[in-house]
Amino acid sequence: MSAASWTSLQEAAGPVSRETFERLVAFQQLFLKWSRSINLAAPSTLDDVWGRHILDSAQLARIAPEAKRWADLGSGGGFPGLVLAFLLVERDGASIDLVESNRKKASFLQAVIGQFGLPARVVARRIDDSYALVSTPEIVTARALAALPALLDLSAPWLTKGSRALFHKGRDYRAEVEESTHRWAFDLVEHPSMTDAHGVILEVTDLRAA
Repeated sequence: MSAASWTSLQEAAGPVSRETFERLVAFQQLFLKWSRSINLAAPSTLDDVWGRHILDSAQLARIAPEAKRWADLGSGGGFPGLVLAFLLVERDGASIDLVESNRKKASFLQAVIGQFGLPARVVARRIDDSYALVSTPEIVTARALAALPALLDLSAPWLTKGSRALFHKGRDYRAEVEESTHRWAFDLVEHPSMTDAHGVILEVTDLRAA
């Protein structure tokens, strides 16, 4: 189990204020409280929310330190979207749209945004119904949502217009990349995960039909 520490957060995300660290610790407690009544994450991961979810999400901020317009698809319990919202407080003018169709999870996201005054907005729609509501973001994220071919299909309306994707993937990501090339061409950078020895963050740019 990873103990919450300011040092570990900075190692994952880059420079972060003490205040943001303390707010994320408070969020962790709120997340666990809500998790007693709503399935926000796999129960087997709840004994290490800090390492498995918060730090895993926070590492995206280090990959795109200048980005201000973000969209998170299938935000669920807020990973990575809510964690990024806490970190974006420190970037003037930054914001993130959280796309989540599940009503209970969308209510949780909205409650956290309201309680902490985060620069985030919940789009309580299916992803394929959200394109007109989410203006072209610089970065599109998704974690534990779908296989890469499906992710590219869902995010194509943004990625084909210049948005960049940062997708969390596990040990089988190479097979997903190979399958994706049957339909799409794209530029790819593989960032080793800082929290999972077998994981990567796939950075996808210049998406176009194969």
